[in-house]
Amino acid sequence: MTQRAREFLSAAWGALGGKAELLDAVNFTGEGGLASAYPVTDFASATIGAASLAMAELSQCRGGKFPDVTIDRRLASFWFAWSIRPVEWQMPAPWDPIAGDYQTTDGWIRLHTNAPHHRAAAGQVLGHHADKAAMAGAVAGWKKQELETAIAAAGGCAAEMRSVAEWAAHPQGRALAREPLAHMESFAPAPLPDRGATASRPLAGVRVLDLTRVLAGPIASRFLAGFGANVLRLDPPDWDEPGVVPEVTLGKRCARLNIKTAEGRATFEALLAQADILLHGYRADALDRMGYDAAARRALSPGLIDVSLCAYGWSGPWALRRGFDSLVQMSCGIAEAGMRWKQAALPVPLPVQALDHGTGYLMAAAAIHGLSQRLNNVNSLTARLSLARTAKLLTEAGAYAAEPELAAENFFDIASAIEESDWGHAKRLKPPVTIQDVPVYWTLPARALGTAKPVWN
Repeated sequence: MTQRAREFLSAAWGALGGKAELLDAVNFTGEGGLASAYPVTDFASATIGAASLAMAELSQCRGGKFPDVTIDRRLASFWFAWSIRPVEWQMPAPWDPIAGDYQTTDGWIRLHTNAPHHRAAAGQVLGHHADKAAMAGAVAGWKKQELETAIAAAGGCAAEMRSVAEWAAHPQGRALAREPLAHMESFAPAPLPDRGATASRPLAGVRVLDLTRVLAGPIASRFLAGFGANVLRLDPPDWDEPGVVPEVTLGKRCARLNIKTAEGRATFEALLAQADILLHGYRADALDRMGYDAAARRALSPGLIDVSLCAYGWSGPWALRRGFDSLVQMSCGIAEAGMRWKQAALPVPLPVQALDHGTGYLMAAAAIHGLSQRLNNVNSLTARLSLARTAKLLTEAGAYAAEPELAAENFFDIASAIEESDWGHAKRLKPPVTIQDVPVYWTLPARALGTAKPVWN
């Protein structure tokens, strides 16, 4: 079943300003799908397809013929979970001990406490508890909306479970409904430096400054690195996300930088001035408050392709609200739809963090499409996406028409190469995309945060 995938792809590619006549270059293979209330496998295949189609377009701009693109629906589904396969070591736990869903007096709420300051904010409201059982007792006496509001006001992250209809009636849901899937804005063109890119390695030497965290932005930059991009990830001195770093730092160099200091600002400005692509996922006003609004970024780097994301959309009362995939699934009705679909007593999210992954591939597609425009001396661009607007693309597709479940992973799904990661030997799933004469491979293994210097190679 690929019709849904083609519909998703057409909607995404059109939102990015892509030419409709290129869509026929994408082929989907494989049967089956992830069990879910929504067509997650088709969604995964389409968003990876959008990024891959943009890469095919860029390859043509680099002097090649327009290549065919094939997306393996089964591998695409697996990549929306975990691509890394540790050899004689284990991935760190992905969740903080008290992160999860809790029952209130009038429904369900999810607490996101992976970051220490988010856990502290929840503790400020609910008391500091060591485990979920104790936290459940503290949550049980609250109404869900009041608790959501209190934790957000404390600087934390929480989301009450709403239905799709309730979200559509919510002020933020109404604001989001008026937003495009991707806000695209063009600016005057600027020459793109030639650092050795070719039709077969379209992103070779392209400098990507990655300011993103869990999880969409790192997915985008990992895809770019697979086609040769020079990705430099910057993190604050005290930031860590151990549960996902081995998964998402493949192909990148990772440095630390404190841009709140004069020295850090000078380094950041020098890096940005030489960047071709900027990816950032701070809250909408964060860079503005530090003196780096959109105009300042373009002044530092004329022609910069500036791609950003937020959680709940770029307008409405929640435009500045903190959020993550699991919270957006609760807010916008996905977890409630899953609960009804499975006839369960608890919220049922998607089987993978599809909003993060899908938005990440759409970010990559926007960045690559921007390079094609810049090479053609058309313009440079900014693109703004959000997890909640990506969720709307998925929920508008309607219920999943059940098909056989995907065949289980097997030996032939794993690439043979050994990755010498900072945590030990590892293997990876084979890439879910094949672009004719444009191979995808990563030249750097996954690295821990802060292991590189904040300089361009």
